[in-house]
Amino acid sequence: MEPAIAAIPAQARSKQLRACLLCSIIQLPVDFRKNGCPNCEDVVQMKHNPDRISSCTTTYFDGVISVIDPDKSWVARWQRTSKYVRGMYAVRVKGRIPEDVEAELENRGLKYRPRDQTDQD
Repeated sequence: MEPAIAAIPAQARSKQLRACLLCSIIQLPVDFRKNGCPNCEDVVQMKHNPDRISSCTTTYFDGVISVIDPDKSWVARWQRTSKYVRGMYAVRVKGRIPEDVEAELENRGLKYRPRDQTDQD
């Protein structure tokens, strides 16, 4: 059975939604608090950590992409989300991850690419 796509309640206003600064997945703050980030929790550690949610997510994002089949989606490849879970993703996210998260990525041999489309490759 396929995992369910995280549903965003119809009553949720766009200002309540937050996008992860690392992977750009969009969720309600309560979902980040309850489950963390489904793509990068091992690095950002938002689960049960409101301060971390504030510093690693933002309400300032543009566009929304619904990714149903990440492996086959050309949009997911273009957005660099094809290896992530199904869900709603921001096209562009304003802000940067905290320095300690960027350092952790570097320690793991990963390069941080901001999701504000300033680092086009």
